[in-house]
Amino acid sequence: MNAYDVLVIGAGQAGLAMGYYLRQAGLRFLIVDQCERVGDSWRQRYDTLVLFTPRSCSDLPGLPFPGERDGLPAKDDVADYLEQYAAHFSLPVRTKSPVSSVERHGDGFLVASGQEQWFARQVVIATGPFQTPWIPAIHRDAAPDVVQLHTAAYKNERQLRPGPVLVAGSGNSGVQIAVELAASRPVVLSMGRPRPFLPLRLLGKPIFWYLKLSGFTSIPVTTLPGQWLSRRPDPIIGYKRQLRRLEQEGRLRVTGRTVRLSGRIATFSDGSQAEAANIIWATGFRCTYDWLHVPGVLDANGRPIHRRGVTPAAGLYFLGLPWQYRRTSALLGGVGEDARYLFSHILHTSGRHHVT
Repeated sequence: MNAYDVLVIGAGQAGLAMGYYLRQAGLRFLIVDQCERVGDSWRQRYDTLVLFTPRSCSDLPGLPFPGERDGLPAKDDVADYLEQYAAHFSLPVRTKSPVSSVERHGDGFLVASGQEQWFARQVVIATGPFQTPWIPAIHRDAAPDVVQLHTAAYKNERQLRPGPVLVAGSGNSGVQIAVELAASRPVVLSMGRPRPFLPLRLLGKPIFWYLKLSGFTSIPVTTLPGQWLSRRPDPIIGYKRQLRRLEQEGRLRVTGRTVRLSGRIATFSDGSQAEAANIIWATGFRCTYDWLHVPGVLDANGRPIHRRGVTPAAGLYFLGLPWQYRRTSALLGGVGEDARYLFSHILHTSGRHHVT
């Protein structure tokens, strides 16, 4: 059985950012991931996914995101950047290794992936917020011939049958998909709760550039403004004009939350109804840690118990969670700060001095 100072679970942006710092410290570490290639979690998203954060706000530690700095990268650009990042810093990544168990073992942890086991004195769980797609139970009441896809499985319009589409969910992905599909077929966008809209660009600069410059994205969750913001829905970046135009043209209709399905008929919280031949569930994800068998690190709802990623179990950390410390904690350009913070804890526990 191989032994490591640190084992990192997940080779997305969070796990790789942690690997960058661990490499500097000369610690013996391993990053394990369930995907076949680094970046596959991004490659598997829908074809037209484009980030609303520019490249200038999407750098991981030590390596700028390549390309036009104010440009918005597509999902394959992100995947390729992550793969390049791992190779550039020669990070020890073991792919095709889904973790099946983590448990306390002596003064460290035993991590299992199938028949393979590793011992690590410290473990960083960097599996991110997009783990298990969540679809409400009412999906079972739709007719069998209604095509139903979560955004995690949706790739493009070719997966759909002819006819109208219901997009259920009010996040950025749901709005983007609804606007694109409305170009060729009737679409109903079912928004569970109102969200603020921000322009994609302002005076030639991406809106996220202004948010970062103003310090808005760096407000800690430990402050009163941060606590208030963390309970608010994320804004929709862009698409307000497109939505308004499509509504005026009668090609897209915005309704309240989908509360009932019966065959091909959906009923919404505002009392209106619509027929759907296809449903795209943009209803988000749930974190799943059924493989984590360390007492005291998950609450009654299965959510991580932590303070800035440090759990009550000595040597066990979370990284890349939404609002782990700031609004950007789960984003490419923000996860590096949280990785550096946890790195200092890891060094202290290992009896090492800080490395810059």
